[in-house]
Amino acid sequence: MSGAVRDLQWVMSVLPHRYPFLLVDRVLELEPGKRVVALKNVTVNEHYFQGHFPGHPVVPGVLLVEGLAQAGGLLLLHDLEGRDGKLLYFTSIEKARFRRPVVPGDQVRYEVEVIQKRARYAKLAGKVMVGDTLAADAVITSAMVDR
Repeated sequence: MSGAVRDLQWVMSVLPHRYPFLLVDRVLELEPGKRVVALKNVTVNEHYFQGHFPGHPVVPGVLLVEGLAQAGGLLLLHDLEGRDGKLLYFTSIEKARFRRPVVPGDQVRYEVEVIQKRARYAKLAGKVMVGDTLAADAVITSAMVDR
């Protein structure tokens, strides 16, 4: 599926997440076993902006990392047989850095690459981009478990 754009319906067919916690709107690129590029359009209507921060809305950094994880989940689960019976749990977040605030009106691009992958374990490197600017990056690991 490399290069093929996948829409929200496809994203929801792969991930168990739903509103208000689904943080990927579309997939732009997917190279099976290697990398994924996904988008999230940030709007002023996001529920977390009510309290983070009133009058100065900023996407919480933890949600940027979660968005990377969801994009990584699309990469790891998209062609997995029996994926409806699996979940991915964080096992670690390393080297997380937040370099630029993400605000309403931004379009976030998650770029995630596989560092290491085993049957039930994966280590991924991810970048959160806004345009050509790096907003955040992290190395995340996950474990696959049965639902």
